[in-house]
Amino acid sequence: QLVESGGGVVQAGDSLKLTCADSGRAFSNYAMGWFRQAPGKERELVAAIDLSGATAYYANSVKGRFTVSRGNAKNTVYLQMNSLTVEDTAVYYCAARLGSYYYTRDYEYAFWGQGTQVTVSS
Repeated sequence: QLVESGGGVVQAGDSLKLTCADSGRAFSNYAMGWFRQAPGKERELVAAIDLSGATAYYANSVKGRFTVSRGNAKNTVYLQMNSLTVEDTAVYYCAARLGSYYYTRDYEYAFWGQGTQVTVSS
């Protein structure tokens, strides 16, 4: 089971770091993704990282502001979010996909966390 943490209420321009952890499964065989869903909008992939941690994907809307990384212990994945804007307000989910490479479609990911709310006020 994946568990996200680190969400909260911040002001525009602030930073947050989300953590995704799974005590029961090492991520060493999984590519990982961070998705978000805002009210009334479809769920979208904001960042993903391959199994090795060498290659990452970022949505255009977060490129240059968000950074995805894998922990050394292989059972944690992070999403560092800087220069947050009100448009970043959403529930953020981490997801795991068995295999080396990430995909951009949510149906490619078999395991999901429960989500953590990020609210950015102006």
